[in-house]
Amino acid sequence: MLHKILRYWLRRLSHKAPIRLAMTLLVKNEVDIIEDNIRFHAKQGVDCFAVMDNGSDDGTRELLERLKSEFELHVIDQPEQNYQQAKWMTELAFYARDKMGADLVISNDADEFWQSNNGGSLKEHLSLNESVVTVKRHNMALSEDALQPGYHYMDTDLVVKNPIFYNSSAQINDTAVAMLLVKISPKTIVNPHGLIEMKGGNHRAKHGWRLINKRDETGITVYHYPIRNYEQFKANIENRKRLLETTNARMGDHYRRWVRILDEHGLEEEFKRFILTPTEIDVLEKLGVLSRENGVIL
Repeated sequence: MLHKILRYWLRRLSHKAPIRLAMTLLVKNEVDIIEDNIRFHAKQGVDCFAVMDNGSDDGTRELLERLKSEFELHVIDQPEQNYQQAKWMTELAFYARDKMGADLVISNDADEFWQSNNGGSLKEHLSLNESVVTVKRHNMALSEDALQPGYHYMDTDLVVKNPIFYNSSAQINDTAVAMLLVKISPKTIVNPHGLIEMKGGNHRAKHGWRLINKRDETGITVYHYPIRNYEQFKANIENRKRLLETTNARMGDHYRRWVRILDEHGLEEEFKRFILTPTEIDVLEKLGVLSRENGVIL
């Protein structure tokens, strides 16, 4: 590790070119959103993409193959169905470093959109000296518009600005909990030179010089669209159920809640609980939980 760090700093001292920013994604059956994600982030200053496909069968893999003709996009097939997210995302970060020449890496999910708050490039908020940069992430909530024909997941302008701090037991067991309003973890941008491993679902990173210059970045916001429609939601939870039953995968309380509700045949009712009425939205806005923002514009 030491010789790699020394080699990096020698390269850094002589490096005059702009930051080369890579994005890594681990995907499975994201055909409804992955193209939006890649096109949006290319406009935000991401230079290249390393995407690991975990056995998609909905057209995602074929779509990625077509996108390779437009973007610097490498696809790595990962057929194993044992959900080693931290291991695979670490491998992708090293791939971006070694095969794509990345200076910094955004470890992303297909339903997350990283946007510069000043309308410019993400690179304006970053430097080559970074180790780990932490960025706040916000869920996007749903109004009754989500039930209308032709609704697109980006039509919502409801940002969960100040989430509700439900405890773990409530998130798993309490049917009254509004899961899109819960607190969610931030995300990270990492320097792959000095990276040891990604941790905690891409929310943290173990890094060789993290303690020296880790920092938070307020000029970038991550908008999270975890629920796009009922069909996407159901397919996701059915896959999570299979993983929990067949692997030792670690997952958040929200997934354990939704797998339990799936087993109880209540998933459609859970989806309906995501939909906020005008009265509920008004109250949550007054309390500061929700904020109306433009969010992401493709």
